[in-house]
Amino acid sequence: MNMYKDEKVVGRLHSVETMGLLDGPGVRTIFFLQGCPLRCAYCHNPDSQAINAGEEVTPEDILKIAKRYRPYQGEDGGVTFSGGEPLLQGAFLAQTLQLLKKEGFNTCVDTSGYGQPQYYPEILPYVDTLLLDVKAFDEKSFREICGASMQGFLNFMTSLEDNGFAGQIWLRHVMLPGYTDNAEAMEQLVETIKPIQFMVERLEIIPYHTHGTAKYEQLGLEYALSDLAPMEQEQAKEWERYANRLHAQQLSASRNGRS
Repeated sequence: MNMYKDEKVVGRLHSVETMGLLDGPGVRTIFFLQGCPLRCAYCHNPDSQAINAGEEVTPEDILKIAKRYRPYQGEDGGVTFSGGEPLLQGAFLAQTLQLLKKEGFNTCVDTSGYGQPQYYPEILPYVDTLLLDVKAFDEKSFREICGASMQGFLNFMTSLEDNGFAGQIWLRHVMLPGYTDNAEAMEQLVETIKPIQFMVERLEIIPYHTHGTAKYEQLGLEYALSDLAPMEQEQAKEWERYANRLHAQQLSASRNGRS
């Protein structure tokens, strides 16, 4: 499947991390693509939001960089696309993923599920691991935190298999103190992901931090959560353990129901 044989596609690259250890299995070369349709209150890369910024690159440019760092990736590592929101550059991401898979690279896409749906059937079959960010668990909270409707995320999540995705999912949620650091929120999280629960390999709770606030000052932007203190790592770990227990219970009940 390749609909780009005669089409020249150019993407916009924000930055590259060559030895990533958190965004997918093993050691990763991470390409942060430019542009994001969401405006999350806690975004730590506001400079990646504009689609028309960054460096112009081709899929061949990405492949060349990936090959350069392949010796460091080992058997378990590979290439991750993050952002911004990589799905916003659908044609570029699709062609690049297909090129990388042809060369035998393990691939990950870090996404919130908002982009160009017409390209999902050309993207998702070439993704080994999906790093899926769940921002909030109800429409009101999602709009307050992200400035968009939650329906886009739900549509993406529930159509993964229809669009050819057959990999594993690492689920992630950035926990905001006073917002989602409670049992009810974790129960909502596990219920929200029920349609894809059998594909979820990991469920991670990431504590809210303020590492990106300096960028807002540099860009002359107001930081919406300036009064919110960072969250302790151990607190987030406790809620992560609780959410994983709920997820395991839900999986077990579903399997028993199938039997």
